[in-house]
Amino acid sequence: NPAMEAFGNAKTTRNDNSSRFGKFIRIHFGLTGKLASGDIDTYLLEKSRVVFQLKAERCFHIFYQICSGGKPEINELVMISTNPYDYKYCSMGEIKVASINDVDELNATDESFDILGFDQDEKNAIYRITAGLMHSGNMAFKNKPREEQAEPDGLEAAELAGFMLGMGGAEYCKALCSPRVKVGSDFVTKGQTVEQVLYALKAICKAAFERLFKWLVEVVNRALSTDLPRSFFIGILDIAGFEIFEFNTFEQLCINFTNEKLQQFFNHFMFVLEQEEYKKEGIEWVMIDFGMDLADTIELIEKPLGIMSILEEECMFPKATDMTFRDKLFQQHLGKCEKLGKPNPKNHKNPNVPAPHFELYHYAGTVGYNVTDWLLKNKDPLNGSVVSLLKKSS
Repeated sequence: NPAMEAFGNAKTTRNDNSSRFGKFIRIHFGLTGKLASGDIDTYLLEKSRVVFQLKAERCFHIFYQICSGGKPEINELVMISTNPYDYKYCSMGEIKVASINDVDELNATDESFDILGFDQDEKNAIYRITAGLMHSGNMAFKNKPREEQAEPDGLEAAELAGFMLGMGGAEYCKALCSPRVKVGSDFVTKGQTVEQVLYALKAICKAAFERLFKWLVEVVNRALSTDLPRSFFIGILDIAGFEIFEFNTFEQLCINFTNEKLQQFFNHFMFVLEQEEYKKEGIEWVMIDFGMDLADTIELIEKPLGIMSILEEECMFPKATDMTFRDKLFQQHLGKCEKLGKPNPKNHKNPNVPAPHFELYHYAGTVGYNVTDWLLKNKDPLNGSVVSLLKKSS
């Protein structure tokens, strides 16, 4: 648990130790009911938190555990100071949580690595990759004089990041500023603006963190597995519930869609199938319609020509934008599907929050979604040159 929580939990406005991923935990039993093993599946890790936090929130706990100085040998190994404010990606929100002692938590995390059977090299690698992302966040870039081309603004952070991630700092910068892109059968070098470089850097850091987290889950499953035969399991699902905020975007749609499908499954299982069972057994029973059919909303999101498929299609068109996506969605469904609507501008009270572009009438209520950056979020492109560097890393 401490290992998973260090990399998957964070302080939010509602909870000091909120798990920012969904999980399905299975406990397996043999034919006689003897405990056989356990495993964990995870879903939707909130990797955007690695590079951005709201004012009253924190990044994942592991970053502050390393900064706590609880194990000075780790700080020495990864060249990280004890001040989280030295690292841009970890200090956009709060850095201290009253109910959490980061030194104690670091000890628990480190000990849980031992229990999971890590050797010292593997533990060091985990800390180095985590620190590599912290150093990466401090890399700075500027535009070349009179050009739209980015270049490094100092190499110190890049050298540290490269050293932690097993590659050269200068190569790291070059791959970010001038990636090689395949055009037909040739490779060409593509110029990047500072904005594009910073976006690509964030994408790489999010992807690397997610891979580290998924690898940790694999190791946890390895530690929990046995050769005993499995016949039955008890499963517990723990995922984010419906989210209806002032500002809702692609992440909320994914979470709300998941919940819509779960609610449908639950209603069908508990209400429809149960009542059919009563009828079979000849129990006197009047069929009750719980009026909970969520199929319309689910179809609107997932069927061909639904929200997801229109988004996927727009990502293929070179000239497409978030707004062309919205227009196609309205063209296809507005007025035809009663689960989709146009928001009323009068209902939008807070001028500091971007207005929603469309509304979905979910099982849990009406949610207004803002489609800014949806094409980018759906593509989630990674800089291929940096990926190649990381593949070759030591």
